Amino acid sequence: MTNIRSEDWAVRPSFVPNGPTSPVVLLTDDTGLTQLAGIPAVAWQTPWSEISTIELVRLHRQLALFATIGGVRYCWRNRETTDFDLMRTVVLEHGGVVTQRRRRAGVYAVVAVVVIASFAGGIAAWFNRTSGGSQELADARNVNLTAKDLPGWPKASTNPLSFLVPPSDQVFTSTTTTTPAKPNAGFLDAAKLFQSCLGVSNASDRVYGAAGQQPDYQVSSPIFFTNSLGGIEVASTTQYYQTTTMVNKDTSEMSKSKFGTCFAESSAALILSGYSQPTPTTFTASTWQPVTFTKGFSRGGVVTLTVPQLPTPVHLVMVIITHGHYEVTLSALVGSFAKAKSELSDLANTLLARTTNSSAEAA
Repeated sequence: MTNIRSEDWAVRPSFVPNGPTSPVVLLTDDTGLTQLAGIPAVAWQTPWSEISTIELVRLHRQLALFATIGGVRYCWRNRETTDFDLMRTVVLEHGGVVTQRRRRAGVYAVVAVVVIASFAGGIAAWFNRTSGGSQELADARNVNLTAKDLPGWPKASTNPLSFLVPPSDQVFTSTTTTTPAKPNAGFLDAAKLFQSCLGVSNASDRVYGAAGQQPDYQVSSPIFFTNSLGGIEVASTTQYYQTTTMVNKDTSEMSKSKFGTCFAESSAALILSGYSQPTPTTFTASTWQPVTFTKGFSRGGVVTLTVPQLPTPVHLVMVIITHGHYEVTLSALVGSFAKAKSELSDLANTLLARTTNSSAEAA
């Protein structure tokens, strides 16, 4: 067996409540994995027999090591790849998996197109990789809309938003992967539409392009609906990112003046691709700024959309909310935007307030 000492790691979540998460030194020997965390260092020794589902991921210039211990999914990250070969040997010796990929969530669904909430990183397939026991995941769940926020609104089983919002019982993590033969044509059309609209290259685009990144966790609410206010179907999706710097970089692109319009149009294109409909040459769309009272960023867009099987055109409303470690997307289909606008602003306020008050905010 290979014995190593690897430095400059950080771990999430901490091994004990409010325990140290960095700097972390990882040591391995024949008996198990030892973590030295904090200053002065506190040691945790775990036998290999108690460690399962080990995965080492090389993400561009970083490393991520995942392992389940005591029912909790831990993630160690290192901003250098110096020890990749050594770590790879250790992980493979203990039955783990090693993957290398570009640092983006550019994974494409083969049948239905499903959008990772804020699009930061692109498109994800519907794969469920649950990481139970994480405080960050619990916080992400708590940000989302619930039945208590929308009393009397039933859950919708199938509707056009299902092409944008993954099922609420699925959790996406930074290890969620798939390897389709080629990108989905609907995604490519939406990406070209968005990048042309916003005036960004694929290389620099953090939404659909190569500059995208993956959240640690992503989880969605159910899709709720009401026949009042002209008819509304609404859902939210929350992503938790490891650092606030990642969120700030995404927010910089989202701050461009045309972002709301471009975001709404590309979202509409994705819905239409789910029905095998071509992307229209033009949309009727505009930027919308929700009225919010909580510190944080929000930007929205509204686009008129003719959906197959619906008798009249509807309005697709997409709102991005960012604060701290979080990026949240509010997605809604409404019959009358004028009637629904106030309700949607209230929901945006609710989501933004929860990102501010989350226990993960100070992490």
